[in-house]
Amino acid sequence: MDVEYDVIVLGTGLKECILSGLLSVDRLKVLHMDRNDYYGGDSTSLNLNQLWKRFKGEETPPAQIGASRDYNVDMVPKFMMANGALVRVLIHTGVTKYLSFKAVDGSYVFNKGKIHKVPSTDMEALKSPLMGLFEKRRAGKFFLYVQDYKENDPSTHKGYDLTKLTTKQLISKYGLDDNTIDFIGHAVALHRDDSYLSEPAIDTVKRMKLYAESVARFQGGSPYIYPLYGLGELPQGFARLSAVYGGTYMLSKPECKVEFDNEGKVCGVTSEGETAKCKKVVCDPSYLPDKVKKVGKVFRAIAIMSHPIPNTAESHSVQIILPQKQLGRKSDMYVFCCSYSHNVASKGKYIAFVSAQAETDNPETELKPGIDLLGPVDELFIDIYDRYEPTNDSSSDNCYISTSYDATTHFESTVMDVLSLYTKITGKTVDLSVDLSAASASEDDM
Repeated sequence: MDVEYDVIVLGTGLKECILSGLLSVDRLKVLHMDRNDYYGGDSTSLNLNQLWKRFKGEETPPAQIGASRDYNVDMVPKFMMANGALVRVLIHTGVTKYLSFKAVDGSYVFNKGKIHKVPSTDMEALKSPLMGLFEKRRAGKFFLYVQDYKENDPSTHKGYDLTKLTTKQLISKYGLDDNTIDFIGHAVALHRDDSYLSEPAIDTVKRMKLYAESVARFQGGSPYIYPLYGLGELPQGFARLSAVYGGTYMLSKPECKVEFDNEGKVCGVTSEGETAKCKKVVCDPSYLPDKVKKVGKVFRAIAIMSHPIPNTAESHSVQIILPQKQLGRKSDMYVFCCSYSHNVASKGKYIAFVSAQAETDNPETELKPGIDLLGPVDELFIDIYDRYEPTNDSSSDNCYISTSYDATTHFESTVMDVLSLYTKITGKTVDLSVDLSAASASEDDM
């Protein structure tokens, strides 16, 4: 291995594969290695036999659940916002040609013990049972303000400077009650906790606009899309892109020890007695454990079911957000469901996930509010993993480490981490002003 690479990427999780693809398109010489014999790292998808082996050891799956190969169960289940950053990266890189998408049926929010469809426009607000008559009118006016708002057109700002006004101050001008603020902040703007209320309103308004534009894109019941055969297709799509541009891939490479020079800068990676030289290393936290810190834990329940989630209009794919305040928590809980219609389970089977940032030591009790929404389940598994974030100064050691995946069931925070790492590595920003029609969820996919 006496070739020198610009970048060696360790781990084939989604974040690492996106970066590998982006850097290869930039004509950097990239070597991509993984200690596992499969793509995806922590964000892989498992078939039924692999799922059983991971959670139940040597037991074999019961025959009535279906064939192992019919299943692609995501270990980090997330939907994509139709107009969001990940779809823009997919189009920017051309990875869309390796994937087929299908619109997600429903987007719901948990409120006062029930689940309701999330309204995203002034018209939907008027029909929503989440609010009383007068509150609907106030919410409708607020949605209209957000719809019409254009950052570079002051005539749409109504005299408000959203870079200075906090979200709480902006919402108070429309007189909305706490209940309405709760679903707008968590189920439309997709904030993970209530800290956004004291931050500039511009971020919340942009998030609400993204949600509404994404809903309008496919005229479906939600702003989300999801790839056929599950998220395991994504890392492989970016890996193919990297290979097209000359990137080299090596799986099943044990150890992958990162080497440093006398100044503490990365100079190569050693595996099986051979060292590949490089200028920079990109990796997930597991490859450089002494340069990361634990920042929390995610609890996730994985359920196999024979029916859609009750009260979701028989949706084959759906997200339900349970805002923190509704449960007396410090952060939100998320329910995600997909099914055989996305080619991730046997005919007639549904896979549901309940995820949360851990706040106790008891996952079953903590996830119960979400699990209770699912109805009867055929099988239930509990997954627990620690979350890490980097503590190093990448400008001094040239190690670019991704943050562990969070509990959210959408990709926006994941992609922000990738884009920030890309800018640190290259000094450039990814141009995300793309023609969004290049990624479609075709009519026969809907």
